[in-house]
Amino acid sequence: MNRRNFLKTGFLGAMIATSPISLSALDSTTRTINRPGRLNLSFRPYELKLLHSFNLARSQRTTTPGVQVEIEYDGLIGYGEASMPPYLGENIASVSQFLSNLNLGQFSDPFRVEEILDYIDNVAPNNRAAKASVDIALHDLLGKIMKQPWYKIWGLNPELAPNTSYTISYDADPKEMEKKIEETAPFKIIKVKMGLDHDKEIVETFRKFSNVPICVDANQGWNNKEKALDMCHWLAERGCIFVEQPMDKMAIDDTAWLRERSPLPIIADEFLQRLPDVKRAAGAYDGINIKLMKSTGMHEAYKMAVLAKALGLKVMLGCMTETSCAVSAASQLSPMVDWADLDGNLLIANDIFDGMKVIDGKVTIPDRPGIGVIPR
Repeated sequence: MNRRNFLKTGFLGAMIATSPISLSALDSTTRTINRPGRLNLSFRPYELKLLHSFNLARSQRTTTPGVQVEIEYDGLIGYGEASMPPYLGENIASVSQFLSNLNLGQFSDPFRVEEILDYIDNVAPNNRAAKASVDIALHDLLGKIMKQPWYKIWGLNPELAPNTSYTISYDADPKEMEKKIEETAPFKIIKVKMGLDHDKEIVETFRKFSNVPICVDANQGWNNKEKALDMCHWLAERGCIFVEQPMDKMAIDDTAWLRERSPLPIIADEFLQRLPDVKRAAGAYDGINIKLMKSTGMHEAYKMAVLAKALGLKVMLGCMTETSCAVSAASQLSPMVDWADLDGNLLIANDIFDGMKVIDGKVTIPDRPGIGVIPR
């Protein structure tokens, strides 16, 4: 990635705050002025283009807005990313405004992680993807200073990284649906997006082509507990191993009712955002899905995984549609978890990093310092 393409932080924030601007206008070239011995932040918007439309229970899209981030320190660069699917409530303007308000130049020691991330967290509430982008870049930078990947810094064994699922969603065009299914061939577990009117149809269609185990993400799409229980029994007979967020995240009592009766584990996704939510999930779910864009990054995601294990919860590691930057950052945690859904970089057509690979269906963490990515 060309450093000259990154916009000077204050300039971008001022532009966004004062006038409506197209994405192409934001891609103009500006050099960031780096101060030796200080953390220097720069960023630019980058729209992710999906290989196929994402047909979810409550939305449909063919792109995902994103922001690419750099933190420079004495000639080393850490890369980070914010990816903002609509339900997060963030967008390019909000992320850019948040990043514009940061003053990382006040920090001369990048190893003061708690102090730096506490400052970032208290600049403004929410803004989880924006905060994650800085957290990821900071971790990448620190790993490069230490010349070690983060799985080694955390003392994790990369051989314990699980297989990753690969995501498909329903398509009314039979040829397009068949194409989606053909693309799942290299994977050992398939994630099926549900919560629409075609839930059984997509599973039955998939089963005509493959007997690979599936997991299901209903995206809060099942509107009552009896329907959800019927679907769990039906799915259990068709090789499903767990169901993710079957009902509305606010329906905690109904989810607890379902968990007691379901033949399949029930996993929290939209219900779960940050560390305090892990304890709440223990009363209604069998496991949690940790995503960096929800947890504010790697630092808190690691704490969430440790706490979940202590509480007896299963742990799934997920992602949004992201470049290999954020997916590779998440992969550093993968030896800690029971299941992985790290296919976000495989679902886009314009990845700008080389990083984590899926080899024979398995998450393979790059043996490179930091989060393990190289700009293309």
